[in-house]
Amino acid sequence: MGKFGYLAMQADRLNEELIESDLREIGYAARKLASHAFVLGSGLGFGTTFLKFLASVAAIYLLILDRTNWRTNMLTSLLVPYIFLSLPSVVFSLLRGEFGKWVAFIAVVLRLFFPQHFPEWLEMPGSLILLLVVAPGFFAHTIRDNVVGVLICLAIGCYLLQEHIRASGGFRNSFTKSNGFSNTIGIILILVYPVWRLVLLFM
Repeated sequence: MGKFGYLAMQADRLNEELIESDLREIGYAARKLASHAFVLGSGLGFGTTFLKFLASVAAIYLLILDRTNWRTNMLTSLLVPYIFLSLPSVVFSLLRGEFGKWVAFIAVVLRLFFPQHFPEWLEMPGSLILLLVVAPGFFAHTIRDNVVGVLICLAIGCYLLQEHIRASGGFRNSFTKSNGFSNTIGIILILVYPVWRLVLLFM
């Protein structure tokens, strides 16, 4: 009888340990779920979307500015892949769909058959539309939403910032020269998004 009592005690202890282990797993899963819900549902998720949109607008602004009255020796064509990688998903899907295909088709027809009606400042936006439409799925869906895409955006932003500061003759001049302030702010804005994404990835 004592042997059966001992076995029953061992079985009860084993059951208690299993229950405790299950409760620990449930607690860990609940904490993880709460953490993800906080990121997605709180200001962090909204902040990421907002900064992504802001970075895209700033990059488009810098691209237009360079094509009109801010001509520098910088590789501002790097803004095209930056916009490709940072466009919000809704806008990206729209431009990659039928609408974007029609825009790209019209741009190619104008460039080929009516070059006199195709202004020079439309070269980069036209390249961007073509890139959005013809990019393989690996770049459009894997690299874009990956840490690799964020690192590319960060590298482009850092390069443009240091080139702009060098062209302006120093950090102070980049804020005080004609058009310097708005250009510097635009470049800083395109840096904020990848930095924020990296912070969230390593949180």
